[in-house]
Amino acid sequence: MYRYKILIVDDDKLLQNSLDTILSEKYDTRIAGSGEEALRLIPSHNFDLVLLDIRLPGINGIETLRRIRQLNGEAVVIMMTAYEDVKSVISSMKLGAFDYLVKPLDIEELDLIIERSLETLKLKREVEELRKQFVKDYNLENIVAQSPTMKLALRLADTIARSYDTTVLIEGKTGTGKEVIARLIHHRSDRFDKPFVSINCGAISKDLVESELFGYEKGTFTGGLQEGKKGKFEAANGGTVLLDEISELLPAAQVKLLTFLEEKAFYPVGGSEKKHVDVRIIAATNKSLEECIREGSFREDLYYRLNVARITIPPLRERKEDIAALTLFFMDKFNQRFRKNFQKVTDDAGRLLMEHPWTGNVRELRNAIERVMLMEEGPEITKGHLDFLTKAAPLSGETDSTTWKIPPEGLILDELDRDLIVQALERSGGNRAKAAKLLGMSRPTMIYRIEKYGIKV
Repeated sequence: MYRYKILIVDDDKLLQNSLDTILSEKYDTRIAGSGEEALRLIPSHNFDLVLLDIRLPGINGIETLRRIRQLNGEAVVIMMTAYEDVKSVISSMKLGAFDYLVKPLDIEELDLIIERSLETLKLKREVEELRKQFVKDYNLENIVAQSPTMKLALRLADTIARSYDTTVLIEGKTGTGKEVIARLIHHRSDRFDKPFVSINCGAISKDLVESELFGYEKGTFTGGLQEGKKGKFEAANGGTVLLDEISELLPAAQVKLLTFLEEKAFYPVGGSEKKHVDVRIIAATNKSLEECIREGSFREDLYYRLNVARITIPPLRERKEDIAALTLFFMDKFNQRFRKNFQKVTDDAGRLLMEHPWTGNVRELRNAIERVMLMEEGPEITKGHLDFLTKAAPLSGETDSTTWKIPPEGLILDELDRDLIVQALERSGGNRAKAAKLLGMSRPTMIYRIEKYGIKV
């Protein structure tokens, strides 16, 4: 069983010996007669708690505390003073002391404060372990940002995370890493040990969207769960909700969401009792919500509620500094997964990677490197390994306009539009939401065009 390590810092020999005798039964103790001696011991000993006298020979307890915080920010410090020196106590608490004791010490009070402080330390360490595991699970420690724009996005995410409940809007094309940024905000916030719930608004049926978000009471639906069901917001209580593809949210659900953002409360479907939850809302979109407002598909008042703090992630083709770094990161990742030993990218392969439009952004780059690492052998990625990039015909509505060429004989735009929709539906197995995503349009727009062109799904 782990024994906590306590450093006793006091120049009173009698008190030193008394505290050592009392505490050494439960803890590993060391003694220092001055602040200077304590500061010499701390770097080589991982002390969990320091009992520190305010009045010391040489540097006083306040200055010693300040330097302890620089050497070991985790250690819990409890101040001791023979005088009810309010000013010194306030100074020490501002510098991070956990609590203070007035001499002569009350042994029962001493035991209680030490136990409470060590329990707090234990919880902090458990929380830190959870934080590390979260980072590992979602590869947050390996976020690649060499370009100024991505460095700015990460700085903004870090700043926003310090706020407890500020609503965030993340803009960026599909595959740029919007969910990674959302998870980063959650991880660096005080909510990180609570749930992170991601909801794809474009993938929820219009008939089920309200029950998915807000849940339903028992007996509401035929065939529903007998006891009812919690919605995503209630399941995320205390944590973070990511509303991905927020532009796809239907008008009725937009009204409900607006009400929720104003009141932080909702009525489950079929329920008469209002439920209050504490969640941070992060909305993500691959489209311009301002454009959606002009088209009449998104509420302006909801937009202003969501756009409290905004992070814009540029497409990969606009931050070429990240391409080489991301390529090496994915090489390392897939070397481990596939037990390969690729070490570098040849110059001509590197140029091809830099010149490719990457319409699918980071996700497309990741998939390309994964394909090479799985299918090919050798110590380096060559241009020949990447031939499939130059042969692929892009279908995405996000394609750089310079990729498309109008044939000399011209074309009929409606026929091209219909043909692209048919191809997208074939590729997505008839799934309208996925087909719309491939073409960079909303699901309602896709449904309208399917009906307009009489396409049979």
